[in-house]
Amino acid sequence: MFIQKTTHLGTAFKQYFKIVPALTEEFKREAYRIRHSVYCEDLKYEPLRQDQLESDEYDTHALHLLIRNTQQDRFIGCVRIIIPPTDSSDWLLPFEKTCADTLNRSIIDPTKLPRKQIAEVSRLAVISSFRRRKGEANSPISLTEDDFDHSPAPRFPYIPLGLYYGAVELARLHGIKLLFILTEERLANHFNKLGFEIQFIGAPTEHHGQRFPSMFSIDKTIQNIRPAIYPLYQTIAEDIKAGLEEKNQQETGTPQP
Repeated sequence: MFIQKTTHLGTAFKQYFKIVPALTEEFKREAYRIRHSVYCEDLKYEPLRQDQLESDEYDTHALHLLIRNTQQDRFIGCVRIIIPPTDSSDWLLPFEKTCADTLNRSIIDPTKLPRKQIAEVSRLAVISSFRRRKGEANSPISLTEDDFDHSPAPRFPYIPLGLYYGAVELARLHGIKLLFILTEERLANHFNKLGFEIQFIGAPTEHHGQRFPSMFSIDKTIQNIRPAIYPLYQTIAEDIKAGLEEKNQQETGTPQP
């Protein structure tokens, strides 16, 4: 679903969407259901599961986010951030394994970075009815050149950008400085037009299509958000803050002020 651009992207976002940190097992299962729908049923990237939940060994070391469509009152997308559980470079993020032979370690060597300050964005997915436009049935999210036209009422990619900015804010709150991602060249170029500085750090590898190992800085990403887009980031940050505070209140029994 794409809605027309308005003068305040944060207000427009709140009319249709809400970012929700998946802090409970119930919400995590919602993310796993979306992933199964997209990665197992639609794209056939992963085998079908009897319980219709797509999860793996990295989920226990990940922070999860959901995006809810408030008009339909249902979750429509998800993303996760995998954080190394140990300072040891022996524990590798997924891209470090997949791209072991294609990383250009003269650009950056992840094994030499403080492990608690790096993470990997993965399993970003949006259900088919909210992403399926011409030529997009085989992609887990929806973003095309049409989203960057200069017509009087251009479409704006609220859903993928909401999930990415949500990942950025959640990473920032947990002290992450650098996010890695295995991405298509096309998708990286689209996000860079929106102010991201996604840098390729190695040759492409075959992983459900050609993917580039890439990275982007949390601080630079936030600093480079365009003024017109910043209200959207603020709205997403407020959603995440509210979700974290609600969880803390439930755990401590502290009433909301």
